[in-house]
Amino acid sequence: MALALVTGAGGGYGTAIARRLAADGHRVAVNDLPDVDLRGLAAEIGGFAAPGDVTHPDGVHAILDRLERAAGEHVGVLVAAAARRTTAPLPKHDLDDWWHVVDTALGGAFACAQAVLPGMAERGGGRIVLLASEAGMAGRADATACSAAHAGVIALAKSLGRELAPFGVAVNAVAPADEPTPLGPAPTAAEVAASVAFLADPRVPTMVGQTLNLTGGRTRARA
Repeated sequence: MALALVTGAGGGYGTAIARRLAADGHRVAVNDLPDVDLRGLAAEIGGFAAPGDVTHPDGVHAILDRLERAAGEHVGVLVAAAARRTTAPLPKHDLDDWWHVVDTALGGAFACAQAVLPGMAERGGGRIVLLASEAGMAGRADATACSAAHAGVIALAKSLGRELAPFGVAVNAVAPADEPTPLGPAPTAAEVAASVAFLADPRVPTMVGQTLNLTGGRTRARA
């Protein structure tokens, strides 16, 4: 298995994803903002703490340089799960908050993918999994930032899937619901992590540019 970098690993889906990838045999580096204590999780999974702000390309390159020097290898799996959430009706939505959400989820995914590509190409390939949400597929009232950001993440997975496949890099996304679905409760963090682990598995070679839709059939993906 590969060296995996999981952004947004300080809680929620990101923590569950880091644990699952470690259980599957990956060496896992966990990332979140510098004020989030990642040492306990890193020790638990036998991995690396890689704090830093992924919304700035220079910061992402610094995170990656430190990590790859410490690990002695290039990142082979990237899971971009960093996110910030804010809800407000349109007339009351602060534009700075709106951009912060977009910069974290969409800008962070772009910056991280851009940074890991040279190393993945050098090692002969890799896996990039972008975390989106049902809001990015269907939209949600009072959540324009999250809806727009995650719609962008889904489109980014399609675009990068086409662009990076010649380098042996498979890019896909996961879009979970966060409320009950026609099949029952919303997917748990462990279930989301299992979907990410599937896409990160090198034995799944031909799935590219797709979004795993974890909404119990409520939202249907379109090409």
